[in-house]
Amino acid sequence: MFVDQVKIYVKGGDGGNGMVAFRREKYVPKGGPAGGDGGQGADVVFEVDEGLRTLMDFRYQRHFKAPRGEHGMSKNQHGKNAEDMVVKVPPGTVVLDDDTKEVIADLTKHGQRAVIAKGGRGGRGNTRFATPANPAPELSENGEPGQERYIVMELKLLADAGLVGFPSVGKSTLLSVISSARPKIAAYHFTTIVPNLGVVETDDGRSFVMADLPGLIEGAHEGVGLGHQFLRHIERTRVIVHVIDMSGMEGRDPYEDYVTINQELKEYNLRLTERPQLIVANKMDMPDAEENLAAFKEKLQDDVPIFPISAITREGLKELLFAIADKVDETPEFPLEDFEEEKGIHRVMYKHEEEQEEFKITRDPDGAFVVSGAKIERLFKMTDFSREDSVRRFARQLRSMGVDDALRERGAADGDLVRLLEYEFEFIE
Repeated sequence: MFVDQVKIYVKGGDGGNGMVAFRREKYVPKGGPAGGDGGQGADVVFEVDEGLRTLMDFRYQRHFKAPRGEHGMSKNQHGKNAEDMVVKVPPGTVVLDDDTKEVIADLTKHGQRAVIAKGGRGGRGNTRFATPANPAPELSENGEPGQERYIVMELKLLADAGLVGFPSVGKSTLLSVISSARPKIAAYHFTTIVPNLGVVETDDGRSFVMADLPGLIEGAHEGVGLGHQFLRHIERTRVIVHVIDMSGMEGRDPYEDYVTINQELKEYNLRLTERPQLIVANKMDMPDAEENLAAFKEKLQDDVPIFPISAITREGLKELLFAIADKVDETPEFPLEDFEEEKGIHRVMYKHEEEQEEFKITRDPDGAFVVSGAKIERLFKMTDFSREDSVRRFARQLRSMGVDDALRERGAADGDLVRLLEYEFEFIE
């Protein structure tokens, strides 16, 4: 089974908690604070493994939670940092944030790595909070929560040449005779329901990877037929090999087919029109094919080379393979994103991002005030509520952020209920 798109959940490891401890050594009077910091939480890292070909493994494991850092210890011992969680992915994987649809990583080369979810930093131990005014603080931090997000992984096949065309024009047959790939071939439309890859070798020892992509039909870019599931695979290919049934057996006009498919490629992604194309006039062994080819050449206005072949009799294949190999050699790779670092141009892209609110206050149906917001929730999770000093520090942080004043503005009075995550507090004037 070929899987080329999957949605999964990733979470970086939480940081380890800092510790409250004091020195208890014989002959050392007034031993000060000695609580160590927590260790760093692990990142979730994706690494390309060229041995993988599909995203099948992610159908069965959809949650990836990295381990947390070790807690701080006494004698100022730092907790151990957690080891990164490395997840293997096939080459050609594009990772998108499910909420923002932003591309997080485009992984193409073997061994390439990208951090998908960052681990949280370790909490500070009480040694860090010592001041001349408070030389022995009973105060520490919990570890910072790791980043969590839903991501969509898309696989875009890394093929040098891609076979495109209507269903039943002979793409699978062509791939089966020029490579050792064994795609399913039958006399009905959409026999190919998953892309097939084959390595093709020419007589002069050159080789390239060819993909047989499932048949496109009119409206494919809008999701008609199987087309739009597989149009994404054409984005990676350097050369588009356009297979056309010149016999006209299906009752379609070869030139109309050519125009329709090119329009679908253009509608899906304008940049596909930059790819060099070769036209393969297939089924030339059939009656009427010669007349149809002559009519096709008359109508064709683009300067695209045409190669008459018969995949069944293997006529014309040698010239075609040499031409594809030449085109692949002279055509650079097309990155999905226009990374200009390779050209030596370093540009900084500034994006306008709305400033995130530190917190917001709403009301529940029972009249309780609900305080929410990423920053305030992070502070809450990093507070150790078992210690009075930590609770006081959290109250000071809320006051400095303006939460108390905002609650008063919303009408909060002494004794009113305030909720933060699943916890409840009383508002005290």
